[in-house]
Order: sequence, then structure tokens, then C-alpha cells
Amino acid sequence: MAKTGRKAGGGLARPVQPSPELAAITGSAPLPRSQVVSKMWDHIRKNNLQNPQNKREILADDKLKKIFGKDRCSMFEMNKHLSNHLK
Repeated sequence: MAKTGRKAGGGLARPVQPSPELAAITGSAPLPRSQVVSKMWDHIRKNNLQNPQNKREILADDKLKKIFGKDRCSMFEMNKHLSNHLK
């Protein structure tokens, strides 16, 4: 098996810097993308922001509106919006 020269720890495990809007939820320290998503879900559950009729839909509070740019967003769209707030 040939080695490709890639190191483990890229992609989901590589620490990323959240934007100021996202840092309001995740904290300002760089953290892996997987932790960013996990902290987003903690915030969503803690504040009861899932649509009761459609659990895949997230109803944005003031903090999430700054990230999503709109009042509601599907859980699949969330990652697209998150990538705009990560460096």
C-alpha cells in the first residue's frame, strides 16, 4: 500500500477559528469542526430551537440568526452556514 503523504488530523479534526458571531455560542478558542457542530446542537437543544412538527428544522434565536442569516434553517443547511463562520 502506497503512502499518500497526508497526515491524520485534517478535515473534521483540524482546529478552526470561529467568527465573533459563532463564538457567542462555541466560545472564541479554535476547536475542531466536529466540536463546533456539537456545541451548536447543545445550544439548539438547550434553548428548544427544533421545530416540534419537523425536527430537521432549526428555528433561529438571535444568536443563530446572525449565523444563518434567516429565521429558520434545515439541519443539512446548518453546516453550509457554519462554514462561512469558520477560518
